[in-house]
This record gives sequence, C-alpha cells and structure tokens, in this order.
Amino acid sequence: MIDHARDLASVRDATDRLLTAAAALDNAAVAESSRLPGWSRGHVLAHIARNADALVNVLEGRPMYASAVARDADIEQGAPRSLDVQLADLRDSEARFQATGAVPADWSRTVELRNGVTDTAARVPFRRWVEIELHHVDLGIGYELDDLSAEFSQREIDFLAARFAGQPEVASTRLSDGTRAWSTGRRTAEPEVTVTGSQGELLGWLAGRRDGSRLTVTGGALPTLPPL
Repeated sequence: MIDHARDLASVRDATDRLLTAAAALDNAAVAESSRLPGWSRGHVLAHIARNADALVNVLEGRPMYASAVARDADIEQGAPRSLDVQLADLRDSEARFQATGAVPADWSRTVELRNGVTDTAARVPFRRWVEIELHHVDLGIGYELDDLSAEFSQREIDFLAARFAGQPEVASTRLSDGTRAWSTGRRTAEPEVTVTGSQGELLGWLAGRRDGSRLTVTGGALPTLPPL
C-alpha cells in the first residue's frame, strides 16, 4: 500500500539534498549544459520548481499545466535566472507542494496528470520524488543513479517495468538485479530476453538515462524502449 505521508517526507529529504548540492554551484555553472539534450542546468532547475506547482494543481483538481506551450515557456523563462533566484524558487515551490500535501484529503481519489494520464492522489508524492531524484542526476553535479536509495530504485523500476508491460513493440523481457525480478514488454508465456544488472543500470536504461551497455542480455538483443 502506498504511504503518501512517508513519500512526502522522502520528497522533502530529496529536495534538501538537491538544494544543498545546487548551492555549491555558481551562476556560470547554472548556465552550462545539463545531461538533458538542449537543456542547461537552469532549465532543469526551473522545470523542477514548476513541476511542484503543477502537481499542486493536480492535487487541487486543476489542469496540471495550462498547456504544453505554457509549460515550455515557463521553463525557458526560468532557465537564465541567477542561482540564488533558482534556489529560492525551488524552496518556495517545495513549500507549496508540502503544504498542499498536508491538507486532509481523500488520497484514494483519481487525479489527472498530463496528456490524459490518471492516477490515484496517493501516488502523486512518489511522482514528485521521481522528478527530484532523476533530475538531480540530470544536473551532472556528482549525484548518480547508483547513489539512489534501494527503496526508490526498486519502486521506480516497478513503475517503469509496468509502464512498458504489454507494449507489443517491446520484446517480452525479464529484468533482474540478482535478487529481484520484473517482467515487461509484450506478454508471452516465457520471456524472450533476460536483462540482468545492478539497480542503477536497470533504472538508468528504463528511464532513458543509460544506454544499457553495462547490462547482461541473454536470449536476444537489448530491447528498444519507447520514449517516456
């Protein structure tokens, strides 16, 4: 069972780690390229802040973003800001998200995210946790996929494996980190491919952050995953 209150605490801790790490940068470093194509570190930081506000909208029953164009414009507008402004925005947006999460509510209700995607309200804090952790890695400032907690990595692998499950263009795949196993891709009686590696490598491949070259693949080629 999802514990939204515990996930809210994890969001708070992950945000504190991100703020501490980002505070060691300077304005020139914020303007440098991140690991995401076409985005500077400033783009990433602006996106993380606006995502917090977007998820407040979700929890309060409003559209996540006014439009895709408005979402992109907000990120572009926020990207060139100085480090101190970026950090203040991150703190303030996190405070708004935490305040919304503290309001008594029916956490079993269905909420709508982008592009018609729906989920239970109780999963929204975990979705926010994912945004913070993966984009912290995307900043390229010393925080790596292998630094993520085992709990987070397992849950995100659970989520991504389920997301790709049943997709006919993805080979039926068994994933394993040596202790746990997941299934994804098209449904067949037996997996067509087995992919084995550390949690960091599995998560990196599923999340589009690593190319899978450090994974061990048997039964065929490493499947090509659709974009997230």
